[in-house]
Amino acid sequence: MTEGEVRFRIVTVCTGNICRSPAAERLIRRVWAAGAPTIEVVSGGTRAMVGEPIQISMAHLLEQSGAYSGEFCAQTLTAELVDDADLVLGMTRRHRAAAVAVAPAATPHTFTLREFTRLVVDGVEDFTPEPDRADSLRRLVEVAASRRAPITDPELDDIADPYGRDLDAYHVAFTQISEAVDTVGRVLSGSPLPDTDASVDSGDRHAEPATPRRRAWGRRA
Repeated sequence: MTEGEVRFRIVTVCTGNICRSPAAERLIRRVWAAGAPTIEVVSGGTRAMVGEPIQISMAHLLEQSGAYSGEFCAQTLTAELVDDADLVLGMTRRHRAAAVAVAPAATPHTFTLREFTRLVVDGVEDFTPEPDRADSLRRLVEVAASRRAPITDPELDDIADPYGRDLDAYHVAFTQISEAVDTVGRVLSGSPLPDTDASVDSGDRHAEPATPRRRAWGRRA
């Protein structure tokens, strides 16, 4: 892909750039950008383990989902990466803040992944898919930005770091990322949203009873 062909760039951000942000990068490529060569998806870490591949537990989960985990090298999040992006997605509020700190002009199109999903779901009635996927993503960013508002429990916008923890922690993080990506993918394709609570599917055995997804993204029922 040459520089001139890229019409929409997405950057995902976590800490080490070996677990959460590469998982989001590869899932977004598969769900949002499949068949759309004008869309570029990359990732970076605020304290990247530079040159490392995707951590093996996360790589296995990616492969099991049908996403490619190979040919990856962790890199540091830079101002250039953020400046060049049309959409920046942190895995936590701290990652969102770090991206904005290195490139303040990116603030309007910087979110956490789960925040972006919540705002997209809240504004779904204001969105109609475009024939070109890059145009659809640009419009979704506008919809999400117009819906920003304080929420009851901001921690619902974070995806916990599984690094150094057991496989269950990786599964929870991966499921939360996958659900968010798939939900936005449904909106992009014009498909109906399921009326299930993301917290139930995330692997939380103590989650509350299911509530409609539109309420689930960003609120505790």
